[in-house]
Amino acid sequence: MLIEARDLAKSFGPVTALDGVSFALGPGTITGLLGVNGAGKSTLMRLLSGVLRPDRGTASIAGHDILHDPLAARRQLGYLPEAATGFANLTVAEFLTFAAEGRGLANPATTIAATARRLALTPALHSVLGTLSKGWRQRAWLAQAMIHDPPVLLLDEPTDGLDPTEKTRLRAFLREIAASKAILMSTHILEEAEELCDHIIVIANGRIAADAPLTELAQGGRLAPAFARLTEAA
Repeated sequence: MLIEARDLAKSFGPVTALDGVSFALGPGTITGLLGVNGAGKSTLMRLLSGVLRPDRGTASIAGHDILHDPLAARRQLGYLPEAATGFANLTVAEFLTFAAEGRGLANPATTIAATARRLALTPALHSVLGTLSKGWRQRAWLAQAMIHDPPVLLLDEPTDGLDPTEKTRLRAFLREIAASKAILMSTHILEEAEELCDHIIVIANGRIAADAPLTELAQGGRLAPAFARLTEAA
């Protein structure tokens, strides 16, 4: 398995964000992480990426434990945070150079050019991040997540800020690369999960309410009734 979570729990003061979350995802999977606001989706992403430390439990990324071997685990993943900001004074090329060098890539310029082409980001390479629209910034941050071609991608609302054409392009790209990767993406758009994901994890009140192939959850080809039922029951 490329992503394994085992009894993950996290609280912030009196608020329990996650309570005993366990699941496993292998390669060739695009998994949609669904839940209402405050369900714990972003907290789970931050735990898996190493940004936060769990109060209980652990997880592994491509076989590397996030607590006992955190650097090795982080080398195997790319992470797109929700509403990603920062590095506003750098050009996109400078930002991606920083990401590539931090990943230890031998030839950053070549890798950056290839990644930019794949994401249609080339026209913005010499633009300053802070001057770009939300959609262009989102593409730049997605590029840093995949600059080292990791086997695991954690994408927190990856289509946020993208126009319809950009969303279509990104969905096609994720399908193209999914065969060799485990992709976990949170989204609040049920139609997007139906169109792109083949597996669904629903979180409600910090616990997993469903973990199943899309075809098992969707009724009549529609995910919305199952999602509503699961979140209300929790």
